[in-house]
Amino acid sequence: MQELPIISNIDPVTTRVKKPDWLRVKLPIGESYKHVRGLVDTHKLHTICESGNCPNMGECWGAGTATFMILGNICTRSCGFCAVATGRPEAVDWDEPQRVAEAIHLMKVKHAVITSVDRDEIKDGGSIIWYNTIKAVKVLNADTTLETLIPDFKGEAENIQRIIDAAPEVVSHNIETVERLSKQVRIQAKYRRSIEVLRILKQGGMRTKTGMMLGLGETKEEIIQSMEDLAAVNVDVLTLGQYLQPTAKHLPVHRFVHPDEFAELREIGYGLGFDYVESGPLVRSSYHSEKHVFEGYGRRKWMDEKSN
Repeated sequence: MQELPIISNIDPVTTRVKKPDWLRVKLPIGESYKHVRGLVDTHKLHTICESGNCPNMGECWGAGTATFMILGNICTRSCGFCAVATGRPEAVDWDEPQRVAEAIHLMKVKHAVITSVDRDEIKDGGSIIWYNTIKAVKVLNADTTLETLIPDFKGEAENIQRIIDAAPEVVSHNIETVERLSKQVRIQAKYRRSIEVLRILKQGGMRTKTGMMLGLGETKEEIIQSMEDLAAVNVDVLTLGQYLQPTAKHLPVHRFVHPDEFAELREIGYGLGFDYVESGPLVRSSYHSEKHVFEGYGRRKWMDEKSN
């Protein structure tokens, strides 16, 4: 396989690159899509599928799944990659946990994913609503496994502990990009703080997961260094996907990473010891997340592929 090239220092502000054919996605159609659409509207729920302009929304909603976003749809942070609105959030809705639990029950899914905006203006960072939501989902959906994609809670151990105490099957916190670009991409977040959040979660007994976007100007060496940093704190699941610019106001795409490069990074990831590596142009954090629950599933599949 061709080695991943070093990404040149092209000015990301002035450069525009054409979207390749491998990034085409299916339009949202079908009865399952309409069913999920109806539940989201009826229960007045937010999804990261919509707020984040996810390219897989048609596929996932068509399969009857969605990633619910709690604590409103306005974020207190202004990350350069994210399509979620930034501003002053509305008051916390204490009835939201029950509505989310009821929607998941009506969907009858075996695996559910929940994420949230950052709520830095709240003392607990939203962790109490997080705890209440996880517990409500588990009470009403005893057989449903749950992945939670959480913010960093400013690294506050008490808030992170609430997630551990609620005990979802998977806890994900995205590192998003390499250390050099982190300040530009995630203005109010910190690379090392995210690493520490993942370390605390793993130390607390959680199955941990993180994701990175590629195509923002990182080099091969930087990608691998980040993978090594994550492996060092025993992250279980790693997702690697292509960054897509939501609007003209967001960071531009520096380049589109070829599927062969994603395949090579997948091999490197398994070589570093990750239990599951999802790597491809359209991969997003919650993409195929139902597979990420099961310990050893990804590694066994990878070993079988290598032996054939």
